[in-house]
Amino acid sequence: MPLANACPTLMDFGELKIHTRHLPHWESDGAIYFVTFRTKTTTLSIQEQSMVLQHIVEGNSAFYTLLAAIIMPDHVHILLLPLSSYSLSRIMKGIKGASARKINIARNTTGTIWQDESYDRIVRDEKELKIKILYMLNNPVKKELTDDPWHYHGWWYNNSVIA
Repeated sequence: MPLANACPTLMDFGELKIHTRHLPHWESDGAIYFVTFRTKTTTLSIQEQSMVLQHIVEGNSAFYTLLAAIIMPDHVHILLLPLSSYSLSRIMKGIKGASARKINIARNTTGTIWQDESYDRIVRDEKELKIKILYMLNNPVKKELTDDPWHYHGWWYNNSVIA
C-alpha cells in the first residue's frame, strides 16, 4: 500500500510538540495521524454514521488529506494528514463539533455526542500505515456488521493517495 507521496518517517517530521490532558498528544508538521474518538453515551444509527462519514470526507483537501475513515456505531477511526495551516486539535474540534451538531439536529435533541478527548497516534512508517488500514477495515467484520468491509456503509478509502 505505498503512498503516492511516500509516508514520512519519524525523522522526517518537523518539531515535535507534546501536550497532555488525560492522554498524551504528539503533534508534528507533516505527520500522518491515526485518530480514534468514541461516542459518550449513545450509539449512532446507520443514517448518523453516514452523516459523520460525509462530514469527514467533506473536510478532505480543505483541512486535511484524508487517507481512510471507518464510522462504527460507537466510535470512529480516521487516518489523515493535516494541511500545513491546521493543527490536529483544530481539525478534531471541527469534526467532532460539526458532526455532533448535525446529529443533534437530526435527532431534534441537544447535548454531548462525543467523548471530550480523542486518541491520536503519529503513524511512523508505511508498515504501520498498512497495519492501521487493515485494522480499520477489519473493524466492522470483527463486530459482525458486515462480511464485506469494502462495501460497509461507514468505510471510506482514498484511492488517489494510497495505491
